[in-house]
Amino acid sequence: MTSDLQFLPTDPQFLLNPYPWLAKMRREAPVFYDKEQQCWMVFRYEDVKRVLSEWKTFSSKIPKPPEQKDFTQSIVNIDPPKHQSLRALVQKVFTPNRVEALAPRITQVTHELLAQMKQHKQVDLLQAFSIPLPITVIAEMLGVPLERQSDFKRWSDGVAGFNQTAIKEMGDYFRELLKERREHPGNDLISDLIAAYEDGEKLTGQEVVDFCILLLSAGNETTTNLITNTIWCLHEYPDANQRLRNDLSLLPSAIEEALRYYSPLVFTKRYTQVETQIGDQTIPAGQFVWVWLASANRDEHQFENADRFIIDREPNEHFAFSNGIHFCLGAPLSRLEAKIALKALLEEFPNLCVDSTVPLKPAPNLLVHGLESLSVLL
Repeated sequence: MTSDLQFLPTDPQFLLNPYPWLAKMRREAPVFYDKEQQCWMVFRYEDVKRVLSEWKTFSSKIPKPPEQKDFTQSIVNIDPPKHQSLRALVQKVFTPNRVEALAPRITQVTHELLAQMKQHKQVDLLQAFSIPLPITVIAEMLGVPLERQSDFKRWSDGVAGFNQTAIKEMGDYFRELLKERREHPGNDLISDLIAAYEDGEKLTGQEVVDFCILLLSAGNETTTNLITNTIWCLHEYPDANQRLRNDLSLLPSAIEEALRYYSPLVFTKRYTQVETQIGDQTIPAGQFVWVWLASANRDEHQFENADRFIIDREPNEHFAFSNGIHFCLGAPLSRLEAKIALKALLEEFPNLCVDSTVPLKPAPNLLVHGLESLSVLL
């Protein structure tokens, strides 16, 4: 392989653009055992769909080393029947109506951030807008005081990077908060999670803590990168940018295409319960499998002109929010935040453009696809 077509998980250029390598793997080694990572990797759309759908074969209950004990019972790391009962309990509280009811507050926070941006001619879009918006919304949902929100970004970055110190700190914080809410319930998600019942079951304290960690880390990372990545896509495709500015009714499909084109979550993991075959490869039981969502979303057999950002692509059955029983619970919130935020951003700053003189730096993490900063001229 040439250097630009090697798997270089810590190389900034690879993190910025892994797509040539992913395309090569789809063509030449669609199911591949990586000795260094000690896992199987799956790249094609149909294979990815199968792995995400067949939970009895490809389990989400992944063995963890003892040092990762602080983040064990998350809804993303368990299988049925426990998964169904846990998800049913969470869905009683994290409802579509609750998400929709956040729209006025999301709009308010959006405009407060835009008002601060108006005092400048140039800003880092992440620091000024894409990071504080979802953190503020989720922190308020959880009833977290404003002064702790700066910790939230550090912690959620830590979770994405599997930093055990950050995960432990966040777990300890939510356990304290849980204790407070048990004694003094409030009008917030944690209080409602404590009170939720389903068929005589309720969430344990650790399950509430794990859901809070998941909501904060996944909700923050996904929405932050979705907002930024959409602007990045529009920068790379000026014609699409112009079409969107002329017709903001294209925004929902532009968001879906950004989710496909620059998927915020690059891959997810599974663990084989039994021996199985994918393509011409036999995968034994007890093996780690990396499921490349970003590769499936660029599969030329599923998406016409897969390597182009097409603002009104239809159909667009991407896996940015996964698929099957683990389809992301927070997807409606992420889409709502992105829609409100991007509409207001494009309306308030009709001349907003990316500063091409500032080199792009990727988020230093293979798991999420995004930028460390994005300098924009207002």
